[in-house]
Amino acid sequence: MCFPARPHRSGVPTLPSATPLPSQEPTYDLLIVGGGINGAGIARDAAGRGLSVLLVEQDDLASYTSSSSTKLIHGGLRYLEYYEFRLVREALIERERLLSMAPHIIWPLRFVLPQSQSPRPAWMVRLGLFLYDHIGGRKSLPGTETLNLDTAPQGRGLSPVSDTGAHKGKGKGKAFVYSDCWVEDSRLVVLNAMDAAARGARIETRTRLTGATSANGTWTAQIEGPDGAREVRAKMLVNAAGPWVDKVLQRLGRAKNDRGVRLVKGSHVVVPRLYEGDHAFMLQNPDRRIVFAIPYERDFTLIGTTDEPWTQEPGKAEISEAETAYLCETANRYFDRAITPADIAWSYAGIRPLYDDHAANASAVTRDYVLDFDRPESGAPMLSIFGGKITTFRKLAEHALEHIAHVFPQAKTAWTGGAVLPGGDIPNGDFARFVQDLTRRFPQMPGALLHRLARAYGTCAETILSGAQSPADLGEDFGGGLHAAEVDYLVAHEWARSAEDILYRRSKLGLHVPEGTAARLATYLSQDA
Repeated sequence: MCFPARPHRSGVPTLPSATPLPSQEPTYDLLIVGGGINGAGIARDAAGRGLSVLLVEQDDLASYTSSSSTKLIHGGLRYLEYYEFRLVREALIERERLLSMAPHIIWPLRFVLPQSQSPRPAWMVRLGLFLYDHIGGRKSLPGTETLNLDTAPQGRGLSPVSDTGAHKGKGKGKAFVYSDCWVEDSRLVVLNAMDAAARGARIETRTRLTGATSANGTWTAQIEGPDGAREVRAKMLVNAAGPWVDKVLQRLGRAKNDRGVRLVKGSHVVVPRLYEGDHAFMLQNPDRRIVFAIPYERDFTLIGTTDEPWTQEPGKAEISEAETAYLCETANRYFDRAITPADIAWSYAGIRPLYDDHAANASAVTRDYVLDFDRPESGAPMLSIFGGKITTFRKLAEHALEHIAHVFPQAKTAWTGGAVLPGGDIPNGDFARFVQDLTRRFPQMPGALLHRLARAYGTCAETILSGAQSPADLGEDFGGGLHAAEVDYLVAHEWARSAEDILYRRSKLGLHVPEGTAARLATYLSQDA
């Protein structure tokens, strides 16, 4: 499901969220607060069941937690250590389901788990991997294998280590290798919002909830966006505000003492590539915490994450000096090439809104989700989302709609399990063959450009390429392979409004474009604002 091509720059097309309101705005079935993965996923599921939906997001889609993940679709191997068997099983089932729904932005990734510095005995790790391979009904992904890192190509770039972790040349030891998947996290949010909008949902970014009251089974809410303030009505409010979920409850007078959110900061660094190969590493630290090293944007390695309690107000977060040192020390413990903070090309941090299960250790706080349904005798119903992880967003949305089915008996049944996301209808899910077909059809286009567009947009890349024979036909070149045709597409169909939206959320081209691109892009976007 994609979109018809539009002429390039005959005026920037109308933003999806700026489409005119009907003369009489309806009473929506659902007013969803929060444009992260949970809000977008619920909007998509609900719209597909025939419910009328309005989603409001105070900033851009995926501005906070949902664009700050480690970018994995995974079961969470380390959660087995905390006996989270149901969560891991559900996530593993979702892993392959999501892979088939969006093979352009989700793809398999092999993880190398060195044992030379493991604080866990090898038998325990192997038992956990056996469970990981079998409790989720794995079908297409390969299972676990054992490697000798002194002879296997996956050992190149790793330092020989002794039992104490000192670099004394005693060999690299063995490793287990298992499967999970990579995801372009912020694009996953946008694709859910696009699908929701295509099914009738109204998505409004840069629009915040300022207040709401309920009476006689209906919410009357005040929202404020780029065009000013207005009042909307809805039969139910869904609080998917992530780190702000408690704040929304307090604002609406629905806070509870027995339910809460625990904020944990996770930070990542991006450095020049540390090793060759398309595999990732799971690195075990002496404190038993896990750090991933993942191939990133061709030329880089992504290292993360940390788990630090966050006691400040929700909002934008930045990596601390202590976190930077921790991640650099972890990498230096394992890799030949030493890194320092001066090597960091980019860093990002996000606040995870975890359900507060009162665990003493931030790393041990459950990643499971809790759905809190509140329906007072005289007011309108409200559903609040606590916790969750990006891998289980679709199941969370499905559970949410089941949770409120009695409020909307007219809603259709579950449908998202086999429905592809926009651009995901690649024949047989064969991404390599799809890229070959694009290359054949657009022979004058650079191969690297076609591959990137295919990865970002799947079959929707054809909307951007429509009518173009060479890069010059795509309009102004902002550098790094970003052209006006792509920018116009992002404005028209993906709610992009700023250079940051485009360079760091709809893509990661900010790592590749020349200096000054953000300013040029901002000027371009302002021409028809």
